[in-house]
Amino acid sequence: MYHIVTGAAGFIGANLVKALNDRGITDIIAVDNLKKADKFRNLVDCEIADYLDKESFLALLADGYFDDGVEAVFHQGACSDTMETDGRYMMENNYRYSLDLMDWCQDQRVPFLYASSASVYGGGSVFREERECEAPLNVYGYSKFLFDQIVRRRLTDAGAQIAGFRYFNVYGPREQHKARMASVAFHFFNQYRAEGKVRLFQGTGGYANGEQRRDFVFIDDVVTVNLHFLESGVSGIYNLGTGRAQSFNDVAVATVNACRAAEGLATRTLGELQAEGLIEYIAFPEALKGKYQSYTEADLTQLRAAGYEAPFATVEQGVAAYVAHLRKAG
Repeated sequence: MYHIVTGAAGFIGANLVKALNDRGITDIIAVDNLKKADKFRNLVDCEIADYLDKESFLALLADGYFDDGVEAVFHQGACSDTMETDGRYMMENNYRYSLDLMDWCQDQRVPFLYASSASVYGGGSVFREERECEAPLNVYGYSKFLFDQIVRRRLTDAGAQIAGFRYFNVYGPREQHKARMASVAFHFFNQYRAEGKVRLFQGTGGYANGEQRRDFVFIDDVVTVNLHFLESGVSGIYNLGTGRAQSFNDVAVATVNACRAAEGLATRTLGELQAEGLIEYIAFPEALKGKYQSYTEADLTQLRAAGYEAPFATVEQGVAAYVAHLRKAG
């Protein structure tokens, strides 16, 4: 029996493949679009049974090739570029693809665990899994929002598990291919290594310089939640963040201090790093105005009620582990 991971060469998908391997599972069908070929590196240390391009996978699915042969589907495949303006492409890739795959899983009675996004909440200040809290600011967020709406309709009569996770700001290993869409921790590390300083956005939306706040969640926690729900069989749509908003300044300080500690240098406070020119601020991009979430913080009430009790890494803990990984990887 196969485990299918879509978006398997991507950030979260590749970490899920590796985690399944760590549990002794290698009969994995890795599905992805390798038009951006550098993503293959995310799977070099992983064991899989086969790789399929997304289009080939959908054709085989329609032909019944995988009927009665799948243990579970982790659907992580999507266009995650929040700046993408081709709405037709976004809806076909994120919404229709997800719907077709969920329908197949229901027909086959296969657990379907999928990636939603905190972008469905838009510029709101309340992050509960409720319709009145949802107002996406871009077509990426809308594609995730619309699929979640369909899932809500299906949950009552679902014959197999459907679990969706609204990822907040995920960071960690195997995201290097994402370029400008990679996490701020990744960019801060590379800026500091190249220039000896990091750059943050100036204040916006009533927030001071670098004080916009997000719920930054370490990839290891994201993977652990996915695997927990596969084991529990619980359905629903859940926030997947830490439940704790921290500022971009916090991420910058954690990144610089982790780098300094590795170099045998003393850690510094935010004020000291600013005074020494190791943290500086740049103008807020015009292209992001009106489309930017200045604050996010996952409400974990439903996640905890569903039985997930483990703690989540703080920015300081997660970034320290991530910097150690990045340094080791060179």
